[in-house]
Amino acid sequence: MKSHRPTVADLLSMKGKRQLTMLRVETLDEAEAAEAAGIDLVSVPPTLLGPEFREVAPTCFAFPGLEYGDYVTAEEYMRAAFKALKAGGDAVYCAAGLSTVRLMREEGIPVCGHVGLIPSKATWTGGFRAVGKTAATALEIWRQVKALEEAGAFAAEIEVVPGEVAAPISARTSMLMLSMGAGCGCDAQYLFAADVLGSNRGHVPRHAKTYRNFAAEYDRLQRERIAAFTEFAEDVHSGRYPQEGHLVGIDGAELRAFLAEFERG
Repeated sequence: MKSHRPTVADLLSMKGKRQLTMLRVETLDEAEAAEAAGIDLVSVPPTLLGPEFREVAPTCFAFPGLEYGDYVTAEEYMRAAFKALKAGGDAVYCAAGLSTVRLMREEGIPVCGHVGLIPSKATWTGGFRAVGKTAATALEIWRQVKALEEAGAFAAEIEVVPGEVAAPISARTSMLMLSMGAGCGCDAQYLFAADVLGSNRGHVPRHAKTYRNFAAEYDRLQRERIAAFTEFAEDVHSGRYPQEGHLVGIDGAELRAFLAEFERG
């Protein structure tokens, strides 16, 4: 198990030595579970960061995501990045242009870029589908990786790219390459906690692996919730709640004194 939270330098020193684990977590419960399970890296919404997050996940290296479109100018990205780091983040995920990445790197902000299938820019690559299945598109991914590296990014998510393409790219770049559906030749394997837990009720990506069925458990809990609320309402209507054990008592003499004064009032 980890004894301390790794730094950027620590992570880069691990490149090519072992596969890191990475999850997208969105609640403190998920963050606490990731910590207990020894997960190396977590992607988080910036709003999750803070003292409570670091209390439950002290050694997970956290990438708060600066959602593409929520910020426009480089200054806006910079302010959001510094805020996220101050709140407990270790690096920022950023799909903004290279000039913004370069400016953040100049200020010492660790940046993780994104190549391959980039959901916010998927219209340019044909929608939500694999990228890099032709020589031309695979070379374009390599060009983007080199550009991110030159701009100063220390890591990049590579999403839904053939493993045969992602592996040599990962081997030729100094950046930490985070594979989401891009094979085992990269530096980390990245999945969403919602897919791992089976709580995702929408489309489950091909690359995801589901280990539990939280959706069924949530359905069971909702049925139990409705049943409990129904029984409560029935008890109120029938007079079964509240009973004596649910109430605060008062000494008889004190009650008589109160009622006497109350009646005179």
